[in-house]
Order: sequence, then structure tokens, then C-alpha cells
Amino acid sequence: MSAPQSRNIGPPLMNLVRFKGFPILQQLHLEEQLLRTSSENWCIVNDGTDDPTIVMGISGGAAELLDVKSVLQDRIPVIRRFTGGGTVIVDSGTVFVTLICNKEAVTGLQPYPRPIMSWSGLFYAKVFHGIGDFHLYENDYVFGTRKFGGNAQSITKNRWIHHTSFLWDYDVRNMAYLKHPKRAPEYRLARDHLEFVCRMKEYMPRSVFIDKTVEVLETDFSVRSIEPNGLASLLNAEFCPSTRLLTRQELEAVAFASQVGSSLSRETTS
Repeated sequence: MSAPQSRNIGPPLMNLVRFKGFPILQQLHLEEQLLRTSSENWCIVNDGTDDPTIVMGISGGAAELLDVKSVLQDRIPVIRRFTGGGTVIVDSGTVFVTLICNKEAVTGLQPYPRPIMSWSGLFYAKVFHGIGDFHLYENDYVFGTRKFGGNAQSITKNRWIHHTSFLWDYDVRNMAYLKHPKRAPEYRLARDHLEFVCRMKEYMPRSVFIDKTVEVLETDFSVRSIEPNGLASLLNAEFCPSTRLLTRQELEAVAFASQVGSSLSRETTS
């Protein structure tokens, strides 16, 4: 599966697909298929997703990361994605940017997590040049010491994906669905979610961020825009993604196990 392209000497070709309000589950399915079945480079920009949705990394545990009782009560969808990284809740205030590349796409870049993360920090340093105190802190993008961009990756034999959810804005109430993770960046310093994150909208307009990202992309790649409705002919309808929505039954089982564990703990200490 690949879009037709001509051979040329110069920057590598990057296919750019822009969405607005594309459901995050469908976006992750698309990204996984492009990573595993395409031989081309892709950048996906999605300006928001309509419904609040929790997205966990491939090894994330709902009991440790979520207030499962509240998630069930408010019927918040929970997705387990195909990449690593932490847990986020995304909605219309989130801007998503994904880079899917062949290993040779960036000259001199070693296809391992830390070099890819470091390269992405340099990429976004150009996007945010002169705006706030931007830097890559551990695996996060921050202004000062407050996070506004969370990253996740997956690396295959010949390709890699680096995708980011940017907090242009967020609903304070949604943060209550997330527990304080046991494994957190050192710079978090035990801060709760509201003290740890910030809103991008306090630093730059949404459209300016997206335009600047594309502008920087064009300095490193030969960018070709592809309309979303032009993707269908490039995709394999039989592809089976590993990214999936957790069922209500799975979440109820987690909630029940947590309740039993709490009861046993109380009995032991009484």
C-alpha cells in the first residue's frame, strides 16, 4: 500500500493528511495501518476529537491509572493504543500531530526511542521558537516546568512512529478521571494534574500552531498534501489493528477487583 511517487534527489517525501474532529480511535487505527503496511512517510494532523476519550498506552493498567468507577458512571470511552507512553484524556481541545517515518527519512537519526525523542524536541523547538520557555523535559514538551504535550512511540524493523497529543485546552473536570501514576517524570514533583499541565492557548493561537508545524515540516521534507477522502484507495480494508476500545465488561471487572482488594485490605488492617 503506497501512494504513487516519483524518484527524485532532495528532501524525502512526506505525505501530509489534515483532519478536523476525526475520532481518535479511527485516527489510531489509521496510524497503525500506515506504520505497518505503508512504505512512505506520513504526517497526520488532527485538530481535535469530538468526544472526551481516555487513551492508555499498550501496557497501561486501568486499575492503576483510572478512577474506573467514575469512568463507568460517566460512560467515558477507554482505548488501549498500539504504542507505549502514558495515559491521556483527549477531546475537542486536543491537537494531535503524528510522524510516521522510514528509518532513513531523517539523515543520521538512530531509530531508537531516545534519539527520536531528542530529534522531535529540536523539531518542535523550531515550531515554538520565541514562544514561551519551550523545551523537551524527559519525554514531555513543556513551557517552563508545565507539560502541554505528551508523546508515545513505536519502532518496527524499518519504520517508526512518534505521535503527540497537544493540550491546546482542557476541561478541568476531565482530569479527575486520571489517577496520579505510580511512575511519573521526576520533574512532576508529585504535582497533581492541574498543577502539572498548562494550556497551549495561553501561548499561541491554535491555527498558528498548526501552520507553524507544517511550515517546519516543509523545511525538512518535501511535503505532499493528501485529502482524507483520498486515503481509502490506499488502505487495506482487511487490516486488523491492535488498538481497541476496552469493553464495559472489562472495566466493570477492574472496578470489582479493586473493590474486593480494598475490602480485603480493610479487613487485614482492622
